[in-house]
Amino acid sequence: MKKVSLLFTVLTFSFVSSSLFAQFTQTQQVAEWQRAKQYTNAYLDAMPEDGYGFKPTPEIRSFAQQMLHLSDANYVFATVASDKPNPIGDILAAHNVNEKTVSPTKEAVTKAVMDSYDWVITTLQSMKADQLLETTKFGKHDITRSGLYGKGFEHQTHIRGQTAIYLRLKGVTPPAEQLF
Repeated sequence: MKKVSLLFTVLTFSFVSSSLFAQFTQTQQVAEWQRAKQYTNAYLDAMPEDGYGFKPTPEIRSFAQQMLHLSDANYVFATVASDKPNPIGDILAAHNVNEKTVSPTKEAVTKAVMDSYDWVITTLQSMKADQLLETTKFGKHDITRSGLYGKGFEHQTHIRGQTAIYLRLKGVTPPAEQLF
């Protein structure tokens, strides 16, 4: 019963936090994405070069693959939200473009991830306030464009959080929280 209660609490918090993010002003959303970019960069900097290929278990992504997955998803969320052409390729093909094509080195992964944040921030800044309130399709879901940026923010936070374990297993203390 405790597990069900905990799951319900986590799901509720996730839904509420994503909904609240969508209610931020455009300026606030841009500031949050800029903060997330800096925070993610701190994670990328913290992992030593030899840790980029590290997998805690054989079945899961390496640190580099996790970060490149984050990058790919940033492009997908921002491309759908903004209706702008995806700079790394067709929206469906781009789902794992960086993860499959970027060299898993610290330098290449960092560039790819930082470029993806720049894309999100640029597309978000280019939107008009009324456009952010428009509803769009994301798969089978109808969602506001602002809400879609919020879902993208939630996703990148989730993936970055997973990589804290990778850092700890490599003997590295993850960067301190940067909530503000």
